[in-house]
Amino acid sequence: MNAQSSHLTIEPRLLPKHIALIMDGNGRWAKERGKARIFGHKAGVDALRKTVLGAARMGVQVLTLFAFSSENWRRPEKEVSLLMELFVSVLGREVKRLHKNGVKFNVMGDLTRFSSTLQEKISAAQLLTENNTGLILNIAANYGGQWDIFQAVQKIARQIESGEKRADEITEMDISDNLLTANLPDVDLMIRTSGECRISNFMLWQAAYAELYFTDQFWPDFDEDSLRKAVEWFIRRERRFGDAKENTGSMLEIK
Repeated sequence: MNAQSSHLTIEPRLLPKHIALIMDGNGRWAKERGKARIFGHKAGVDALRKTVLGAARMGVQVLTLFAFSSENWRRPEKEVSLLMELFVSVLGREVKRLHKNGVKFNVMGDLTRFSSTLQEKISAAQLLTENNTGLILNIAANYGGQWDIFQAVQKIARQIESGEKRADEITEMDISDNLLTANLPDVDLMIRTSGECRISNFMLWQAAYAELYFTDQFWPDFDEDSLRKAVEWFIRRERRFGDAKENTGSMLEIK
């Protein structure tokens, strides 16, 4: 990306409606500085704040952040415990700021494994911001893409058992409507930091036609400018959705 990128104004109609972001590299960022992994996670909170603010300013409709996967429970017990404490602390500090900026906050995943204290804070944060009309901020916690599809299929199976639906009536839309992202647009742009080039079981159904953007930046170094570069890359992509027609017209206009 050239030096002019920060001076470009992005036409709102070209913005990705839904950005999914895999926040990776906290531990390696901390290791490079001779610090414990939790130091990287704490630094990652600052990156989260800058990225959310940047997405809201830009006019993105939905931002979904992969905070804690269902596989992350395999990490050392001390690290997981510290992450949970950090989650509680961040919720307490940041939710009022999000509310002030019109952000609608939501946590998606299997929350039953979290402590009652954390579950209560999540519920309070969602209740406080539920009527906000700005950026929708999803935090994926104890979440996995395969699990999300699995729980959607279970819901549909119960509908068939109850006679509400017949098996031959089930459509792809029924699956979409039973995912945790029901009523939200599918992912347009998926970003992963730290140089890893995989999506790690994140929003598998919703990201079927997402553009995948990988950056070598560790998550604590990611900021509003990093997000803008990813979005500018996105709008230069030719999105065909299986068709052969080409995009035309100006995508960026220099301010």
